[in-house]
Amino acid sequence: MKILFYDATMYDVESFDKELERFDDIEITYQETDISPKTVSLARGYDAICAFVNSNLGAEVIDMLHEIGISLILMRCAGFNNVDLDKANEYGMTVLRVPGYSPEAVAEHAMTLALAVNRHLHKSYIKVRENNFSLVGLTGVNFYEKTAGIIGTGKIGAAMCRICHGFGMRVIAYDMYPNPDLDFVEYTSLEKVLKQSDLISLHCPLTEETYHLIHKETIEVMKDGVILVNTSRGALVNTEDLIQGIRSKKFFGVGLDVYEEEGRNVFENREDELLESSVTARLLSFPNVIVTSHQGFLTKEALTAISEITLQNAKDYESGQIVEANRVK
Repeated sequence: MKILFYDATMYDVESFDKELERFDDIEITYQETDISPKTVSLARGYDAICAFVNSNLGAEVIDMLHEIGISLILMRCAGFNNVDLDKANEYGMTVLRVPGYSPEAVAEHAMTLALAVNRHLHKSYIKVRENNFSLVGLTGVNFYEKTAGIIGTGKIGAAMCRICHGFGMRVIAYDMYPNPDLDFVEYTSLEKVLKQSDLISLHCPLTEETYHLIHKETIEVMKDGVILVNTSRGALVNTEDLIQGIRSKKFFGVGLDVYEEEGRNVFENREDELLESSVTARLLSFPNVIVTSHQGFLTKEALTAISEITLQNAKDYESGQIVEANRVK
């Protein structure tokens, strides 16, 4: 099987090449550019393409992939809201993903963001580098005996629950399907999670129901001085309403690994550009906000798991033994 990897980075090449030694019937070509209507033609002659979380796999691209004979789309990620599944199903295309690679990697990054904004690590790091050892403006709060509200308790949300529990926090959660293994978690309504939590962490998928789950009205329900963390999907949060909430001093801190405008920014070096009208630039202007570049998944363990599962998905497809949990329908 010949697979063209779009938007391949150095760490993709390193991790996949290492695992490829066990899959001698698979051949990979790495392409730095991402897939788009202009780059679909690069996949001509291949059996499958492999894309990532922000790749453009809309109807136009799916049409063009079908025209050149691509029948398998491999997503080296869990998310698939960027794929036009109706169009893919129309052509009988198979879309396979990596539903669980390292829940702990994302959950640990979520807690890293929470701790960093709480203890102002981004500010203190810069101050000390400039020989400013003043502690003014660096006061945080204890997480111990505070309430953590976890919205979404799938594998990643469950890992975040365990981390917060380990910090000695009371853990409450909202999920339509409570996890019976989390016997220390108090499941309650979304409104109560928003009202009672000192730390709110988002770990739910992006659907029609969860689009802009965090907006003006839900922000108003939250405690004053709450910490909000999002490592799931940017569109869970209405960014304009979030900015207004930050300006009104609703939040003690905000940590974002994902955000609505991230499409052009993710994994790209734009340090020589002026982001004049950018929502991202406005978020970065606030001293109590930390934004990272969709790096929650980026651990050695997670990369290994992503490589293993993606290549196994390709092999299973070829042998007709697809793991249904990995199929996107």
